[in-house]
Amino acid sequence: MPAATAPLLDAPLLEASATTPDAGEPHWAFGDDIGVLPRIFDAQITLAVMTRRLDAALRASITTQLGSERGVSWHWRGGVGQALADDLAAHLPAPAEAAALIDDIHTVAEAMAYLFDTDTIGVRLRTLEGAMCPRFHVDNLAVRLVTTYAGPASEWLPESAVDRAGLGAPHPGKPEALRDPAAIQQLGVGDLALLKGDGWIGNEGRGLVHRSPQPAPGERRLLLALDPG
Repeated sequence: MPAATAPLLDAPLLEASATTPDAGEPHWAFGDDIGVLPRIFDAQITLAVMTRRLDAALRASITTQLGSERGVSWHWRGGVGQALADDLAAHLPAPAEAAALIDDIHTVAEAMAYLFDTDTIGVRLRTLEGAMCPRFHVDNLAVRLVTTYAGPASEWLPESAVDRAGLGAPHPGKPEALRDPAAIQQLGVGDLALLKGDGWIGNEGRGLVHRSPQPAPGERRLLLALDPG
């Protein structure tokens, strides 16, 4: 991920493609360049992922934050200027060693704001010792970006592995949402993933099905989530 604060995309893309979704086609797009993220505007795509490996400085910064007894629970809603970075630094357990992590989050937030042409971003950074959303589910919002800095990354399902009648709260007689356990897919640590939800206009009933993984005993996840607007 570039560290520069200039726009990372040539132009914001606001309208979804007019392509008609085809259940027989893949509904995900992966690439190692930020140019893959605008694929989320394609009608067929419900998951767009920029795969990446975290550099040594960023990994060291993350490890230092996780090594503190105090966990991270930071929330922000507003612009993506210096105030965001300053507020994040004030809430991290080891701010003196946080520069690389702060720079990465700031850059990701700027890219998100530019991609969706918004002045306001909601950001959450949390340490988790258990699965936040252990059941496969769909978000009711339009879109969310998630990245896991440490610990197991989010799991998701291709449409062929989902029985949507089984989503939601369990009750007697309800089918299992997961058709094929072998079909479970998992993001990589550091990946930037845009998840399209049921709240995206034209994507009702097709939101990406995903869940939080269960960390191993004593293991911590560090999860970043961003919502535009």
